[in-house]
Amino acid sequence: MATAASRLDIPSVRDRVSADEWETRVNLAACYRLVALYGWTHLIQNHVSARVPGAEEHFLINPYGMLFREITASSLVKIDLDGRIVDETPYRVNEAGFVIHSAVHAARPDLHCVLHTHTEAGMAISALEDGLIPINQGAFRFYNRVGYHDYEGVALDLDERARIARDLGDHKVMVLRNHGLLTAGRTIAEAFVLMYHLEKTCKAQLLAMATGARLIQPPPETYEHAAQQFERGGRVTGTLDWPALLREADDADPGYRE
Repeated sequence: MATAASRLDIPSVRDRVSADEWETRVNLAACYRLVALYGWTHLIQNHVSARVPGAEEHFLINPYGMLFREITASSLVKIDLDGRIVDETPYRVNEAGFVIHSAVHAARPDLHCVLHTHTEAGMAISALEDGLIPINQGAFRFYNRVGYHDYEGVALDLDERARIARDLGDHKVMVLRNHGLLTAGRTIAEAFVLMYHLEKTCKAQLLAMATGARLIQPPPETYEHAAQQFERGGRVTGTLDWPALLREADDADPGYRE
């Protein structure tokens, strides 16, 4: 079976980058494939980025024009915080993707991966005045841990970056109002697993609201208690999930490793 790399004639960059960068590329390409497998894509739009290990402020992002299921470790584009492509590539990047992702990478050096989606559930929650509400166990993990950024138009203006960073604050999760969802993690695994749980929570809230019945909420003091329980023992970091998720990506198409 032909892989994406062979169909698109993507030359390997493995011998041109460090071992650490190649590992990041493989994991980020896997993340793109998993986003596609889980149905969070929006044609060629949206983006996942990862900081390149090393002293330089560089990060990897998708080549604009590829579907997520086509992305490989070698096709990822390396850019700096000013949007300049810093390694030879025939591809370009999505301008809005650069603005959103560079805002987070510049402001939060502790976060190495940023994931942004336009799913139906995420866009629906982003249009609700109350946003995400604590009505189920999945939502409690995000209690007081979500930033909200008001819509300013398509994210093409560089000065919006300061407000994106301000509204994210010290969180790892943000609802872009009238737009979609964003998660960021210390690792690619953490950003993906946060998005998985955020997406599931958004869907559950919408299903509950659609019944028209009164929503049951436990006492407010239990929200923070539950959130802290989730944070014990690294349950929200994705460390335990990621090896299994890589196996899932490999089962679907190991060509992302090329």
